Amino acid sequence: QVQLGESGGGLVQAGDSLRLSCATSQRTFSMLVMAWFRQAPGKEREFVAAISWSGGNTGYADSVKGRFTISRDDTRNTVSVLQLSSLKPEDTAVYYCAARPTSSASYYGRDRSDYSYWGQGTQVTVSS
Repeated sequence: QVQLGESGGGLVQAGDSLRLSCATSQRTFSMLVMAWFRQAPGKEREFVAAISWSGGNTGYADSVKGRFTISRDDTRNTVSVLQLSSLKPEDTAVYYCAARPTSSASYYGRDRSDYSYWGQGTQVTVSS
């Protein structure tokens, strides 16, 4: 069982930046795909970004492409960082970290069903 913990959310103004971090509770011996999803009030949870186990492949939702950057560090445990820049009020949501084991160094998924482990979420609020 992989446990994920997010941090870094908060209240910011439009145009500001935030750095979200997601860490596994312990070092895992599984190759993990890491991803971020978000859910705004009254809306479905949607894909934001993902990174393959190797770190060589990344994917972004069109709405955040060019503004958000996903990265990872597997030195000790697995840490996924989502750098949010040029934030807009429509980026307001609870952001969830997700992970899944994989046998592929290059794979990542864009669907919620692709991921088996989820964090508790961290709130990001962007005021206009």
